[in-house]
Amino acid sequence: MASLAAVLTIFALAACVARPCQAGYGYLNPMPSPSPPPYAPTTPSPPPPAIPSPAPYAPSTPSPPPPAPIAPSSPPPYTPGTPSPPPPSQITPSSPPPPYTPSTPSPPPPTPSSPAPGLAVGYYQKTCYRAEDIVRETVRDASKGIMAGLIRLFFHDCFVRGCDASVLLETADANSATEKFGIPNLSLRGFDVINAAKDKIEEECGTVVSCADILAFAGRDATYFLSNKKVFFDMPAGRYDGRVSLINETLPNLPPPFATVAQLKAGFASKGLNTDDMVTLSGAHTIGISHCSSFSDRLTSNSSDMDPTLKSTLEEDCKSSSGNDNTVVQDIKTPDKLDNQYYKNVLRHEVLFASDAALLTATDTSDAVSAFAKNAKQWEDKFKAAMVKMGAIEIKTSANGEIRRDCRVLN
Repeated sequence: MASLAAVLTIFALAACVARPCQAGYGYLNPMPSPSPPPYAPTTPSPPPPAIPSPAPYAPSTPSPPPPAPIAPSSPPPYTPGTPSPPPPSQITPSSPPPPYTPSTPSPPPPTPSSPAPGLAVGYYQKTCYRAEDIVRETVRDASKGIMAGLIRLFFHDCFVRGCDASVLLETADANSATEKFGIPNLSLRGFDVINAAKDKIEEECGTVVSCADILAFAGRDATYFLSNKKVFFDMPAGRYDGRVSLINETLPNLPPPFATVAQLKAGFASKGLNTDDMVTLSGAHTIGISHCSSFSDRLTSNSSDMDPTLKSTLEEDCKSSSGNDNTVVQDIKTPDKLDNQYYKNVLRHEVLFASDAALLTATDTSDAVSAFAKNAKQWEDKFKAAMVKMGAIEIKTSANGEIRRDCRVLN
């Protein structure tokens, strides 16, 4: 995804034409000035489609292993219309999903970081014990394209001011438009799912569940459904919603689709994520779509290493007599499935963005790509851990945050 100020300056990486309910990059080439669209308080304007962003592998000098992970568990079934039992006295871990046996034996799963201070699994068991069920049910009813958008929405939120739902705000500062209207965020999707889940939770529990936690749960549940219920993990909660959201903080913090590997590494490191996390989260590019403007330079450049057959196909798909910025799927093999196909595509030079291709330009990232391409289970385990780790970036507390009644506006 050129400079961080231009992964950030990461898993930024507006209307869908070819596949209206997918999520994708919306960077234009050249990038326009960030002139925010008008804000309509009563009727929030639906944002264009979105797609998840990239993410790196352990550098050549091995980093110390992170602390032990939260054991993944299967989500409990949600039964709408049937009264739920009273909240349990303590959290009982669900049984893990059925084991997956790759063709090549996989090494032991990585150890993700422990929850950030203030975060805990089952945080709402006493105050709103059906909160996670409500979010999961709302996500389940969404299209696969919107699910892809929810993962990207979570990423874009966490990379600007931390995981505090600041990307959901439509108004905050009288002197500035919000993050939602920044250039990298104009193609984000999934806002309606978050708002719908929030409305249901407010009706049932009152103002006790933060928009930031709803967004984190939604990113987790979208991962579960898009992986055919194979990739599930517990997401710690306890985040508060931020009170600041500024449009000019999007470009410096979100990785563009033309970022170099050095820029990706630096951008993720600035958020407390290492190279391994970056490569792992980049795997989210196995779902969703992209606007042709985000990679058009790779179609015209003689130095592009893109597979000639893919390049020829994209040239045809991106042609537009009307001037529309066409959209195409990011993963030509399994576009609606969260799997390790992305890494196989990187090795075959069948990826759209310069930032994807850049993963082969450094030894550590290239080795990680090869490992994930061979071993799906290894990537799945690391993706779970990386999502939890990303979800702990710059957590707000009651001292510097709030629990919003409406995710779109400050209380």
